Amino acid sequence: MTDIPQRSPSARREADVVSEHLPSGYGATFNGSSGNGDAASSTTNLTENSEASSLTLQGGDIHRDLFKAAVRARPHQRAATFHHPQHRNYDDEDEVLTVSNQQAPGGFRRAYLVQNQQFLAARMPVTRNFVEFLELYGSFAGEDLNDSDDEAILTDDEVEEQRSLETRPLLKARRSSRFKKSGDASTTKTFFTLVKAFIGTGIMFLPKAFNNGGILFSSITMVLVAAISMVSFHILLACKKQYSGGYGEIGEAIAGQRMRGLILASITLSQIGFVCAGIVFVAENMTSFLEAVVKGNSPLSPTTLILIQLVILIPLAYIRNISKLGAAALLADICIMIGLAYIYYYDISALASSGIHQSVVLFNPEKYTLTIGAAIFTFEGIGLILPIQSSMANPQRFEWLLGAIMILITIIYTSVGALCYATFGENTDIEIISNFPQESKFVNSVQFLYSLAVLVGTPVQLFPALRIIEGKLFGYRSGRKSTKTKWIKNAFRTALVLFCGALSIAGAGNLDRFVALIGSFACVPLVYIYPPYLHYKGVASSWQVKAGDVTLMILGLVCMVYTTAITVVNSFLH
Repeated sequence: MTDIPQRSPSARREADVVSEHLPSGYGATFNGSSGNGDAASSTTNLTENSEASSLTLQGGDIHRDLFKAAVRARPHQRAATFHHPQHRNYDDEDEVLTVSNQQAPGGFRRAYLVQNQQFLAARMPVTRNFVEFLELYGSFAGEDLNDSDDEAILTDDEVEEQRSLETRPLLKARRSSRFKKSGDASTTKTFFTLVKAFIGTGIMFLPKAFNNGGILFSSITMVLVAAISMVSFHILLACKKQYSGGYGEIGEAIAGQRMRGLILASITLSQIGFVCAGIVFVAENMTSFLEAVVKGNSPLSPTTLILIQLVILIPLAYIRNISKLGAAALLADICIMIGLAYIYYYDISALASSGIHQSVVLFNPEKYTLTIGAAIFTFEGIGLILPIQSSMANPQRFEWLLGAIMILITIIYTSVGALCYATFGENTDIEIISNFPQESKFVNSVQFLYSLAVLVGTPVQLFPALRIIEGKLFGYRSGRKSTKTKWIKNAFRTALVLFCGALSIAGAGNLDRFVALIGSFACVPLVYIYPPYLHYKGVASSWQVKAGDVTLMILGLVCMVYTTAITVVNSFLH
């Protein structure tokens, strides 16, 4: 009988990714036997017999190996009456294979690939199709937020059926088929992933934020917010080093279940805020685009454009596999890069020919609180810090790399905001693209494509909030096993999208104030209050460190209460 090799973590990860893109209901079975040629146990046959053979599909012989790879992605289930030891184990992917391993089938080819790692997709600095970056949203803030409909969940009948095979089952019923991925990302790859995580649509709100606060005050605010954010990131990473797990798990380990619930609630609130800001941005940006195209008033109001977005977003919210939205996220990144290049080109040219706009001020005492909220909104990337750090092959290098990224994006953010405000002065719009020549077809194209990319990428922002709330409401009940459960979940997702639409309609016409409110109320606790609190309770030992944690907590609390109150009073109650 052939030995069953133990798959390396990277091989299992690749097989798992392949299995996500195969049609459901088909497997590698052939006449009731295992498709991979191994001796199948009774439990394995039980699972596989419920699937149709992939050979019945069109071109079944050609794509047969893909379904065999999907079989290898499944966690091993011990048979009821037999267990065979696994001899081969490839623990270190970075070492040259031994002679005995090279003599195994395919060993020479594998040794060649290991020795030429620069050609492996896992070593490429920019991932193809944006799938690996989007996978981080499956563990947003380090939490396992993958949709339960895609999990190998056993119903009560299946549990009893499995127990009938063994009086004492060696493996309990699994709630999830996912396994923890070992970190394999290089420093270069992590650099680009961090850039993707921090540079998003928030950069387009910064010129208006500089207009609200003044060029000097806003520049100082950006630097200070970046520095304080970096301190908070360092504190959270110190907590993870001692307690491990995700953001919520760290909170539960240090301060109990209520702290975890509070952290997840704040994450949900901030993500819903990002979604609403994106919906309002698209509505107002498309209004400017239509005005430029028809050379007059827009035929559609912002409210109508928000309702049209809801019609598109509701079916997109039903998508369970977030990697299918990779093309939209990649399009958004391309549009951001094109927009940034054009902003630098136009602003520098305008300043060189006409100088600084005469309405530019150093400090605006009337609206400076909006600048603080917008800056916090822009730098809020704490949800992806933990999963990105866990994905590194050398996580000890992460903190200095994160510091370098913070310096880089602070320079980019500050320069974009300052250049645009210096160019347009008090005429700076919240949709900065609207300030550029509207008669230019290039500007109109970027405006439309950017709006489209933000619209289709909105479900990516909504995904963590959806999964957190669904986890509380439905637990691990699977829509794959029950059509009723699936459509109840779809109804909930529809209601959440409509709720976001209602908030967006209320905030339409005040996007800069809306962004500031989200940053002040939703993002401040996640970055400036919870991390120092957890560090104070679970890590800090000296009184000096505890004093620093208390100072940061008080600063965050005062900032949240003051900026939120001023923003609400000045923006929504007047």
